[in-house]
Parts: sequence; structure tokens; C-alpha cells
Amino acid sequence: MRILKLTEETRKDILQNLLKRSPNNYGEYEERVNTIIEAVRTNGDAAVFDYTRQFDGADISKDNILVTEDEIKEAYEQVDAALLAVIKKALVNIKKYHEKQVQNSWFTTEDGVILGQKVTPLETAGVYVPGGKAAYPSSLLMNVLPAKIAGVSRIIMCTPPGADGKVYPSTLVAAKEAGVDEIYKAGGAQAVAAMAFGTESIPKADKIVGPGNIYVALAKKAVFGYVGIDSIAGPSEILVLADETADARYVAADLLSQAEHDEMASAILITTSETLARQVSREAEQFTKTLSRQEIITKSLDHYGYILVADTMEDAVAAANDIASEHLEIVTADPFHVMTKIKNAGAIFIGPFSSEPLGDYFAGPNHVLPTNGTAKFFSALSVDDFIKKSSIISYSREALEKVHEDIEQFATCEGLTAHANSIHVRFDEGR
Repeated sequence: MRILKLTEETRKDILQNLLKRSPNNYGEYEERVNTIIEAVRTNGDAAVFDYTRQFDGADISKDNILVTEDEIKEAYEQVDAALLAVIKKALVNIKKYHEKQVQNSWFTTEDGVILGQKVTPLETAGVYVPGGKAAYPSSLLMNVLPAKIAGVSRIIMCTPPGADGKVYPSTLVAAKEAGVDEIYKAGGAQAVAAMAFGTESIPKADKIVGPGNIYVALAKKAVFGYVGIDSIAGPSEILVLADETADARYVAADLLSQAEHDEMASAILITTSETLARQVSREAEQFTKTLSRQEIITKSLDHYGYILVADTMEDAVAAANDIASEHLEIVTADPFHVMTKIKNAGAIFIGPFSSEPLGDYFAGPNHVLPTNGTAKFFSALSVDDFIKKSSIISYSREALEKVHEDIEQFATCEGLTAHANSIHVRFDEGR
């Protein structure tokens, strides 16, 4: 991995390079995505079936687009018992964490005034799940369980089938364990469009969540406004803040855990120790030679991998806040103190034994996180993403009478005389 001195110039250059990976910069794909969306919006099932044959090589129709209980039963027979046991354990941890996020409606009453907030779950949530070799049951759990805990009435799922018309077994098992209501064999931008507008077979969702390739990301961007979406996710990212107390092998291994995701994934170490920088670079090189996704890791590190040596931890923290990484690990002598200085990060992992994959699979917090610097204004997926909050206002006549002149004055000041009149008529004795 390249080792650079952390300066204002290198920080700006790195940020500029990282932002090139944003889905907002993939204009050349948007025309194709928009064509697919319009075809599905206009032709419904017919377009979904046509694109499924074209892109997935599967012959899907209204008779077999919905996954059956028999197919789910077959999937359970194919999934390794040890994997099923791990899925169940992870599910428990994820549920426990997200149950803490549940909000309740509330009301206050004082002098004839009732104010409050009514919390209502969405009716239908649509979850997109990648298929084939990109099947990630862990991500399925992270997207479905918050919706389930929020009280969403109907959770539908779309995932691309293989050429044999079947869905990856671990995907079906995870979906069943998490409580998905319906699973449809459709992938790509066409599946997003189907959940956004509804077809003869696939119902319209109120919100669409879940990861996918650039076509899925751009499709979610295009349908936002017709439905809600979680985010427009970019490639994975990890940033490690470390001092001389960090174990170079641990740090290198953690950096590579994200570099293997994608050739566009980013892995960055910011350290105050030149010695650690050199050690991590050597360890990363040695690890890469032994890992199965060696080619992807190498390209990721060549393009978006950095080791930055900072003069002080304050400088390192400032750069980390500027980059606003999806995953941030803190491996320092006093990591909790450093954590208090962090303003921008999707998830923060504290200490040498809080490796990033712990969050990906098992700990409980959601691993659907903001990328491409959006941690400056976005949060992890949560129960909040599957609820609506309605304001409640109720005034008695006596309560309104105390303030009606104030309201009329405010409305008149803004030139909205109909607003003022709607209050005034309630106290107009001459009517």
C-alpha cells in the first residue's frame, strides 16, 4: 500500500479521488436504467419477464415468479446446518439491538391544548437482495429485521433467479427466518421499478431498501419520490485510526476485509506512527498473496488504498471526519477518548478486537451504512426508516381564543389573508 504524509494537499486529493466512486457520477448508465424503468412502468410483468430472460437467462412468468413454500423447504435442505445456526444467532443479536430503537406515539395536554406525535409503520416495504454469487444473507437480515420490528404490515422481497429459475438457498432461508412475507424472482433495475410502481404480480412498495450493483443504485435514485429509499449506496469503505500501540497484522487484515468487496472499495489507514505504516504495508502485501480475491484486493488498493502518516492524532481525527468513512476503526491507546472526537462515520469500531466484520455479520448494529462521505448527514439503516411520524394538534375554543390574534398577525404579515381569516371567523361576533 502506498504511504503518504498527511497534508492538506494529500487530504484534498484523496477526497477528490474517493468521490469519483459516487453513483452520482455514473451518468453513462442512467439512460439505460431509465429505459428499463419506463418499460416496467408501462408494460408491467411483461417487461420484468423479458429483462429477466435477457439478463439472468431465466424463464420467469406469472406462474413461477413468486417463490413457493416448497422452494423454501428445499432451500432449508440445501443449506448447511452450521450456517443456519449462525444465521439464527445473528438474527437474535440484530433484533435485540434494533428493538432499542422503537419509538412510541406521545401526547401532552395543558390548558385545553393537546399536542403529540403519532408513530405509524409503513404498510409495505420492498427489500432488494442481490443474487447468485453476490448473495449476502447477512445483508438481508439487516434490511428486513428493522422493518419487521417497526411493525411494517407487508415485507416483499425481490432477488434475481439463476438460469434454472431458482433463488440462492441461503437467501431463501435467511428471508424465511427474518419474516419476509413474499419473495419474487426479479432482479436489477427492473425489480426496483416493479416495487416502485407495481405490476400485475409484484405489489407496489412504500419504500425500497437493500444493496445492489450500479443499475440497482441508479434505479433507486430514479424512483425516489414515487417511493422512499434507504440511500444510494456506493462502494464499501474502511478507515482505521491507529497509533504505535496497534497490531500491524490486525490493521492490515481489517483493511483487506473491505478491499475484497469491490475493485472500487476504499481502505485507508491514518496513523501517527511511521513504523506502523511500514509494517501494515508489508502485512497487507503478504496477506493479499494468500487470499481468494487477490485480484480484486490489489486493484482496490492500487486505486483507493492509502496509508497516511499524520503529525498528531488531532490531525488524523480531522482527516477522518473530513473523509466520513462508512466504517471507522479506532485502534489507539485510548480509543474511547478518540471516539468522542469523531463527528462523521457510519459505524465506529473501538479497540483491537472490534474488527469490522463483527459489525457486518453478528454484533447487532445495522451494517447498511452511509458511503461516499454521506455519513456527514446520513445515518445507518434503522427502525426509524420504516415508520412515519404525524403531528397531532388539538385546541379547545378557549385555548385558541388566547392566541388567535397572534396567529392572525403572523399570517397577515406574510400576506396570507385566507390563513388569517380561517382563524378570525371563529371569533367574529358580527357574522
